[in-house]
Amino acid sequence: MRFQLLGPLSMTDGTDTVVLGPSKPTNLLAALLLRSNSIVSAGYLQQMIWGDEQPATAKAALQTCVLRLRRLFERQHVLDTPIEAAPGGYRITADERTLDLIEFRARVRHGTALADDPAAELSTLRHALTLWQGSLLANVRSETMHRDEVPRLVEERLRTVERVCDLELTLGNCGAALVELWSATRAHPSHGRFREQLIEALYRTGRQSEALSEYRGFKEYLRDELGVDPSPALQKLELAILRGESLGPAPESGHTPALPPAPLPAALPAPAAPAVLLAPGPPPDPSPSACAAAPPAWTPVPSFTGRATEVAALVARLTTRPGTELLCGAPGIGKTALARHVADLVRDHFPGGCRVIDMAERGESAGTGTGTGAGDVPERIDADPRTLLVLDDVKDPGHVHALLSARRGAATLITSRRGLAALVATHGGRVTRLDLFTAAEAHTLLRAALGTERVAAEPGAAAELALLCGRHPLALRIAAARLLTRPALRIADAVGWLTDDPLTRLALPDDPRLSVPRVLDGALERLAPPLPAVFAALGRLGRDRFHPADAATAVGAAVTSPLTPSETETALERLADAGLLEDGPPGPYRMHPLLRGYARTRYPDRDPQKV
Repeated sequence: MRFQLLGPLSMTDGTDTVVLGPSKPTNLLAALLLRSNSIVSAGYLQQMIWGDEQPATAKAALQTCVLRLRRLFERQHVLDTPIEAAPGGYRITADERTLDLIEFRARVRHGTALADDPAAELSTLRHALTLWQGSLLANVRSETMHRDEVPRLVEERLRTVERVCDLELTLGNCGAALVELWSATRAHPSHGRFREQLIEALYRTGRQSEALSEYRGFKEYLRDELGVDPSPALQKLELAILRGESLGPAPESGHTPALPPAPLPAALPAPAAPAVLLAPGPPPDPSPSACAAAPPAWTPVPSFTGRATEVAALVARLTTRPGTELLCGAPGIGKTALARHVADLVRDHFPGGCRVIDMAERGESAGTGTGTGAGDVPERIDADPRTLLVLDDVKDPGHVHALLSARRGAATLITSRRGLAALVATHGGRVTRLDLFTAAEAHTLLRAALGTERVAAEPGAAAELALLCGRHPLALRIAAARLLTRPALRIADAVGWLTDDPLTRLALPDDPRLSVPRVLDGALERLAPPLPAVFAALGRLGRDRFHPADAATAVGAAVTSPLTPSETETALERLADAGLLEDGPPGPYRMHPLLRGYARTRYPDRDPQKV
């Protein structure tokens, strides 16, 4: 049996994984594993379990916790990691096979021993970082542990990430370093070394203006939040960028992650299977059936690209002034992906972890904590200010009123196709409305999905593919996925095939969620008459932008009962609120090209009133 500390505390046999629910025995196990292979005093353990306000019976209660852990070990057939009584306390024995923290430290030392071979050291350190899975000890409810022990572990990881980025820069892999550093600087905005590396990587890739903008933003942050100036090294780097000087080869930092001494392993096992999250509750049921019924663990979004401005703003606000953040926009525009990506970046700031609720499936029960499905999150967790809560695809503000009232001042990310103005007016919050990708963002997505070489070989076809998809994130990902499964095809082949019938062919047959027509069909099904008819009529206007007066004639012909100018404007406002139109009074409304094409091709000769 193997224990995992670098994420939610869990135990796995390589096939089945159990994440323990918050309890006093869970606190005890975490405290023992953090100081494995040494005698841990009873006083320290009591402090980790109960904090400063220990019960009068703490000594006896500690013995009870040990007994419960031993019984759990028996049920799970844990034979190679015993809990031993020792003079003054207890000890648990572990090695790199049975504890991921020991394996991580062993891999880092192994990488350090390869300092003469930067490529080999980089590969080893990246392998070590894969052992970190989700929010650190998110299911351990010990304020003392999160105050005294968790920061030390987080620092070990950050020092290793620093070294990885140093090695990427040394090897000239500035693009790979940028991927790591964008996330690191947003998750840890006050970490000066990450910011210095990011600025250097931007400058080395020819992005001088972005490098200067990043420096100035960091300088402003330091002065506003901490009252200090950037380090001399950063100031020197800014001066070199302003002068346009060559930085020369990236210097070796000379830094190696500092870790407690331990022998190098003869062989390093592969990382364990991902964990399954058990909702907190007394006491945990570690049986395989209970594990199978639990909701899935939080997972980050793979290959996330674009939205740099939105990501930076959301991360800064969630880590400095937590509150309610609303992400809204058209169907398939990338709201859920952005929410998950941002949540992954800021996870270290929320000791309670990240929780996601699919509101489309759960309906009103999610807002009250009364649901009974396998994915339910109890109200006591939803209201925990240490938890970042993501409410995905909210249809009605009434479904989340009670939950937001209980979480006033806590970090909550909401995604919705609707603007949810009533929710913002009632509970406050900040709104981020997503639009189509820019041309540069669409190009970056294709490069990330298909590979730089494949896109560089057909730059014209790649640009045409992005236009054909309307720079719509869902459409671009579907098109890229089709090309990935057909590596012999050229991008130009895909462009020619999609041109004949783009809306129908922007779909993957093995997943109905990855289908532009189905996603848009679902959006229209949520609308009450006559809004589908109005939407279909607007698609036939033949223009990107229009005012209510421009649309009045087309809309009037599409509905059974003519609409007054006021009713027409109300219908357009409701379509904008549903994410099917953008902007609006006092300026013109806009309809995304993909949505306009959908309206024209989906209902060309049918009575729109029957949509």
